[in-house]
Formats: sequence, C-alpha cells, structure tokens
Amino acid sequence: MVRQVVRSVPLSKPIFSRSFQRYLTTRGILSIDQVVDIEKALNASDGTQSLAAFLVENNHLTEEELAKALSDHYQIPYISISEYEIDREILDSVSEDIARRYKIIPLDRTDKLLTVALVDPDNIHHLDEIKIKTRMDVMPVISLPKEIEAAIDKYYGKQESKPDETYASLLGDLEQDDIEVVHDQDDDLDGEGMESAPIIRLVNMLISEAIRGRTSDVHLEPEEKTFRVRYRIDGVLKEMPSIPKKMQNAVISRIKIISELDIAEKRKPQDGRFKMKLENRVVDFRVSIIPTVHGEKVVMRLLDKRNLQLDLSKLGFEPESLAKFERAIRRPYGMMIVTGPTGSGKSTTLYSALSRINDPGKNIMTAEDPVEYQIRGINQVQVRPEIGMGFPEVLRSFLRQDPDIIMIGEIRDLETASIAVKAALTGHFVLSTLHTNDAPSSLNRLVDMGLEPFLVGASLLLVVAQRLVRKVCPECKRPYQPTPELIHQLGLDMATADQLVFFEGKGCGNCNETGYRGRMALYEVMEMDEELSDAAIKGLSNRDIKNIARKNGMKTLRDSGIVKVLDGMTTVQEVLSTTYEN
Repeated sequence: MVRQVVRSVPLSKPIFSRSFQRYLTTRGILSIDQVVDIEKALNASDGTQSLAAFLVENNHLTEEELAKALSDHYQIPYISISEYEIDREILDSVSEDIARRYKIIPLDRTDKLLTVALVDPDNIHHLDEIKIKTRMDVMPVISLPKEIEAAIDKYYGKQESKPDETYASLLGDLEQDDIEVVHDQDDDLDGEGMESAPIIRLVNMLISEAIRGRTSDVHLEPEEKTFRVRYRIDGVLKEMPSIPKKMQNAVISRIKIISELDIAEKRKPQDGRFKMKLENRVVDFRVSIIPTVHGEKVVMRLLDKRNLQLDLSKLGFEPESLAKFERAIRRPYGMMIVTGPTGSGKSTTLYSALSRINDPGKNIMTAEDPVEYQIRGINQVQVRPEIGMGFPEVLRSFLRQDPDIIMIGEIRDLETASIAVKAALTGHFVLSTLHTNDAPSSLNRLVDMGLEPFLVGASLLLVVAQRLVRKVCPECKRPYQPTPELIHQLGLDMATADQLVFFEGKGCGNCNETGYRGRMALYEVMEMDEELSDAAIKGLSNRDIKNIARKNGMKTLRDSGIVKVLDGMTTVQEVLSTTYEN
C-alpha cells in the first residue's frame, strides 16, 4: 500500500483575535452582537476562508474599511500598490503559485528583508511559509484584495509559455521538501520511469492543485500528440495546460501505483483508490482508467470531507419541501428514495439525512458502492459483487443485524428492490437512490423493475428528485431587468415584469471569470399520500402522477429553480439548462 503525504502549512480556522474584536467594537465599526455571531460562524467554518475575506463577503465591511481598520489596529502601513511599478528581480522572490495561493505580492527587497503586500496580517502561518520559501525576513504591508489580484495578473499573468515550459515552471515550485511519497512497505516499483522525481512531483502537483481549486474530478485524456488535462469545477470541465505526450505513460503508471492497480494491464478498464494528505486535510481519490485509441484515459474523483455539506437547511430545500423531507426521515418505517443523474448530489442528501437522524439509540447500516464518506456512529459496508457480496447479499445480512435504518447506495435491480421494500414494510426505515428524470416517474420505474404496484404504493413515503446548479459569484454579481421572452419562458406573470430583477455574474478573479462560484441543489419533493398511492397501484402514467402531485402541493425542479433565480442565487440560464418545463 502506498500512502501520499504532502507536507505544507497546517490549515487553521480563521483567526479573530480579541484585540481586533475590541478595536472594531470600541470604534463602533461592529456591534458586540455582530462580533459574537461572526466568531460562531468562524468556529463552524472549515478553515478555507480568511477572516478578512469573511468580513467582506458577509458585508460587515468594505475592502477599503477593512484595510484601514487592519492598518490602524496592527500599526502596519496601508499602501495602494496600483501606484507601484515592481521590478522583475523582486517578483522572482515569490513564485506565482505562492502569490496566487496566499493573495500576496512582493513590493521591495533590501538585503535579507522582503516587503510583501497582503490582505490579512493575522495569518502568521502564511508569513512563516513565505519566509521559509524565500529564505528572507518578511515585512508585511496591507493593500486591497482587488489591487493585489490585479497586480498578480499584471506581473505574473502576462507570461505566456508553451505547455512544456508551464509544467517545468510548476515543477520547479514544488520542492522535494513540500511533497513526499511514503511507502508502507518495500515494493519493487518499476514501470517506464514513473518513480523518477519529476514524474512524482508532476502527479502530486496535478492532485494538489485540484484539491486547492475546488475540483470534483480530474480528467487525463490521451490524444494523438498531447496528453490533455481538464478539471471539473462547479460541474463544468475547465481546460488546463496539457502534459507533454512523452510523459503520458509515466504519469499513468505513477497513478496506477498509488492506486494499487496493475501497471502491466493496459487493455482492460481498472478502478482503484488512494488518499492524499494536503495542508492537514485528507482527501480520498476514486480512480477509473479505461483504454482509448491513443492510450489510457484516467478520471480521478475527489471525495473531500470538507466539501460534504451535512446541514439540511443549507442544501437548497425550500421551507415547505424541507418540512416534508424532515417529516419523512423521522418516520419509524417505510422507504424514501432520492433520484437524479450521476453527480447531482444524491449521496450528499442521503448522508445529510442520516446525520440528522443519527442517534446512539438506533442501529444505522449502509450498503454502498463505494463508501464515499465515513460518518461516525454509522455502520458502513462496501459492496463487492466480484466476491459474491452485492447489494442483495449485503441487505440479507443486514436484516439479521437488528437494523433500525438501512441506506442502500442504489436500487439497480429487482432483487435489491424487493429486499428494500420488504424491509420497509417490516419495521425498518430505508433510504436509497434511483436514476429517473423526476420524482413522479420513480413509481413506474420501480414497477418496471418488476415490483408489484401495490408494494410500491404501500412502502414509499417520499421521493426526492434533485439537480445541481451553479451559484452566481457573490463578488461580481450584478442585477438586470429580464426580457419578456425570459419571463414567458419561466412561466412567470407578465403583469409583474416591471418588478422582477434577476442577477448574473460578470466574471472576476474570484470565479475564474466564469460568473459562478459554488453549486447548490434544486429539489422536487413528492410526499406520498393516499391519492398518489392509488395512482401507483392503478398504474397511471408519469404525467398523470405528476399532475396529481402538483395538485397536492409538490414544487417541481423548475419551480425550485425559479425561486432561486428570484432570490438572486443562480441564473436563468442554469435553471433552463437543468430542468424541464412544467
């Protein structure tokens, strides 16, 4: 087994020092109640956001107000770096990777003293790393985030180079002290040079940059003359600099080694896993390799616990839909199904439900393929069909383990569906996923699998359909008046057209010029009642079932999207591209 260890700066919670709290309250900038709320929010955060960014993004202070407050409190000079012209020799003291990662820019260098403009002087860890990297003493000055980002783009962003040169530069920034591969045992590692230092560092760089960049999947795709790299960020694939073709086999072999796959096998698909530890956080990677015309394609899915949102109130449910959802998961028995395409957040919804009802007095068991995230207090089982331990076999064993709640990763066949329904009808609460376009069509999908209609009607409590949409970037969002065509397309009342305001992102450094940052879910929650149960038993069409559900209060995916457009959380384009008309 090979374990990856990346040594870097420990990740810590954003610091909100007592002295700075007193400064803000005594100057009347913030109230005591606001300070208490901010400190609670910071303590509950995952540590990826600085205090400065938190205060600005949550509209407690403008960038200018914050910069002046920090300067006054810490007695650190405030400088407008837009007035500076920085020498290339000084810029060479700090790599582009470090500058962008910590939002800093070097301004001056005298002997062993480096003057650096930054946003947040509270982050001592960053200053220490800069000191170690540059082997110089660091004197901080405060500047505005937008000015620092503009300077980074001005001085670093204009350097154009070929892909080979780009990767050579990135590799040069990754020193051997930063990334180290630790072998738990002495393996005889060979395979086309993949153990050479540049290849190790290249693969680690690809992985670490993916973790830092909010990436959900890394695609390495062989083409005739290049080895293409794409990162999926907020659901959209983004092109990265290609890897030189000559490195293709070595990179793939390296990934196979850390994933414990067969290096010599190049004709069949392979699946594996590995873990990477970066900045005090451990990220699981799921690896899929498949042969193509020009070589093996690799897809690495990142499973980062820090990105797992387990607070039901923050997933995107409308209040009425959330009430139905919580009512269902509190039931002692019955079945709840979450449906949607791959990558729509179904697992997150199920994990959130389990976390809400997780209780020492209940025996909760899950059968998953694979186990994506481990939750304390829950018995999670990895399904392994290749050794005769598929979903049906695991579920039969579960029923002999005195379970209260059972979660099934996915209902794929009649046998699994039959056992799930049997469990739901004999005193167990069952959660699972299904692949359908919307909530109403789940009823007929289960019947099409071979379940008796009356069993479907009797066991189902709730069906949730969901989709993920990108959120408008909070830094560059701006309002606009929708056209009559857009209003008509969404099915809104034309009489209120003059009062409607929609939002879109114009693109900025915070969102990589996309206008979007982060994702949220649209939900369609269908609570089963007597009329819907009768419809399932009678075998009514999906359209008829949907009409009954809407008549009884179900909000569709399109309805959920419209609410979020009106609230300024996403755009019309996102909703139209992910949902059907009602």
